[in-house]
Amino acid sequence: MIDTAKGFTLVRQLDATPDRIWDAWTDPDQIAEWWHPRGVRTPRETVSFDVSVGGEYTYTMVDEVTGGGPVITAGVFSEVVPQQKLVFTWGEPDLADADRPVITVTIDDLGELTRLTFDLRGADGVSGDGFLYDGWESALDVLVEFLGQAGVRG
Repeated sequence: MIDTAKGFTLVRQLDATPDRIWDAWTDPDQIAEWWHPRGVRTPRETVSFDVSVGGEYTYTMVDEVTGGGPVITAGVFSEVVPQQKLVFTWGEPDLADADRPVITVTIDDLGELTRLTFDLRGADGVSGDGFLYDGWESALDVLVEFLGQAGVRG
């Protein structure tokens, strides 16, 4: 069972509509473009997303710069509120779902801007040989670039 006291939150204020941000988080073609830290890529053919309650997803990140092996990640959606909220487990495919960290993505329409809140529970900022905080911080930076804007950190 995960320890929900461990975790971190990242916030961005974006000049993009909630619909645009939602699509970036739920459309496999768009996910392949940004769901990875800088220096890594997510081949489209490795992305499978069933964005529904109980739906499963999987994707593979490939580090072609350092030649590191592929990283396969999977999880299950437990809450889906279109254009507003996604809650899903996140981790290695062979982990029991109850042992995977839980990610909550919240999209709040602020009028001229949209606030994106990313919250990961069940792991601190560093896990194993990977730095979760830095990896997701970088992935959100790639998302901002994908959306074609400067993005304002919250």
